[in-house]
Amino acid sequence: MIQRKTQSPTYWSEEFTVTPDDIQHISTRLVEDELPRSAEELAQALILHRCRQEEALIERAMSRGTAYQPKHSYEIGTQVVFPALSYRVGEVVDIRPGHNPEYGAFQVIQVKFEDRKRCEFASELTADHPLNYEAQAGSVGDADIRTPDELAALYGPLVAEMLEQHLESEPDFVRLAGKWFRRDLLVEIHVGHLNLAEAVLDVAEGGPLPTEALLGDLELPEEITPQLRIFSLNYALQEDDRFAEVGPAGEVLWFLRRLEPEGVQSVPLHLQYQPIEYNPALLTSEMLALEQELDDEWSDLDSPSEVPEPVTVVLTYPHWKSGTLPLSSRLTRVFPAGRTRHIRFTLVDGETGTEIPGWVVREGRYIHGLGEWYATYDVPVGAYLKLSRGEKPGTVMLQRLSRRPRREWVRVALAADRQVTFEMRKKLISCKYDELMIVVPDDSEAMDTGWIRASKQRLSLDGLIGEILPELAKLSPQGTVHAATLYSAINTIMRTPPGPLLAELVANNTYAPVGDNYWVLRVDSGTI
Repeated sequence: MIQRKTQSPTYWSEEFTVTPDDIQHISTRLVEDELPRSAEELAQALILHRCRQEEALIERAMSRGTAYQPKHSYEIGTQVVFPALSYRVGEVVDIRPGHNPEYGAFQVIQVKFEDRKRCEFASELTADHPLNYEAQAGSVGDADIRTPDELAALYGPLVAEMLEQHLESEPDFVRLAGKWFRRDLLVEIHVGHLNLAEAVLDVAEGGPLPTEALLGDLELPEEITPQLRIFSLNYALQEDDRFAEVGPAGEVLWFLRRLEPEGVQSVPLHLQYQPIEYNPALLTSEMLALEQELDDEWSDLDSPSEVPEPVTVVLTYPHWKSGTLPLSSRLTRVFPAGRTRHIRFTLVDGETGTEIPGWVVREGRYIHGLGEWYATYDVPVGAYLKLSRGEKPGTVMLQRLSRRPRREWVRVALAADRQVTFEMRKKLISCKYDELMIVVPDDSEAMDTGWIRASKQRLSLDGLIGEILPELAKLSPQGTVHAATLYSAINTIMRTPPGPLLAELVANNTYAPVGDNYWVLRVDSGTI
């Protein structure tokens, strides 16, 4: 019977490990091709290598004797190969009659292996036996045997994952943009080359530029493959703090770190969130639904597997002030993903088609680059914005829900005596907005005094709620305040997601719910 381990799912899922021989084979492949390869490509080559090794083992073993099957008869001195025992080869040294009424007449051969160990096996066995039947279904050249390419399609992802984990611990290998190569085979990139690359990016106002655009002036050896020259330069740029890789997934783009916008290099003041501990169990299903609807980037929400586009979001004060958008659970699906800290992409104005440089700042959970756009259209806090992926890769369509400008009564935030108060005033509004969330700052610079006070004095969330909720309650004849309104107003002074705020409302006896996420101040203990 001819058995191939590589045909078994168990071999790839449980038995397969990356060996020094595998690493040597991969290294040889990289040297010969002079091409960086992805873990998937290397896994495919490795599966093919293992299959070839196994076929070579089978051919060597089968050339030394006869494949063992219980139905065959053997003579003393015959060399027998046992595929089921990893192709061990032994010599028949004795034959005797077998004794088992269930199987009828048969012989027992004694086989001496190369390690001098002796074992006995049945021969001339006419009864049904798996080895007799499987010999036909599993013989060399059988159409049921999967080709190496078929095995790679089946088990390639699994092998690639194991291989990538192993290569990460191999100091001789480097990875960049999802591809691997040997460190000692990289093209030498010296400081002069890097200075030239910096100059090219400087002329381009920082970038972004693909690696190919930086190669022209470096005069690297032409006999080296273009792919290896690009990979070597990418690796050298990656190791130099002057350069930042800002390309989305599948694309390598370089930018001068010192020329990145200030709001990209460091998190803007109004987006800085100091995590607030709270008990999520306090939130009712109604509150959790509101938290999901508000979709704050700092809420602990799972990103939906599918998000219908365009995605509609409501602009909050911290992002209005910072010229940003949240990288929230839903918007994560719209904006370019990548492996880098900062990703450069293009926002496209849905009304004019104007292209705006945008940045995904993953560690800060925000999108930078909308300050001028907000100012151009006089977009208020609370405005509805629609976003969707553009037709071209790396682009995102952005559009406000515009309408004819008209004056409307809206909430206005005012800074008075280093505190923030609220009143209703008529303001000219030229887009659709969320009536619960709109807060128009009377003087955004003066508003910063309240933010600085909250930061310096380390005001607690419950203290701020105690200041702001009564102010908002005065604007309603019923004295009610919606939790979304409170969330929007609190964020004019301190960055907080809705979860801690809602939990504080529940835990504090000063406030009482009246349904639909509306709250009122209690007149006295136990009485609304």
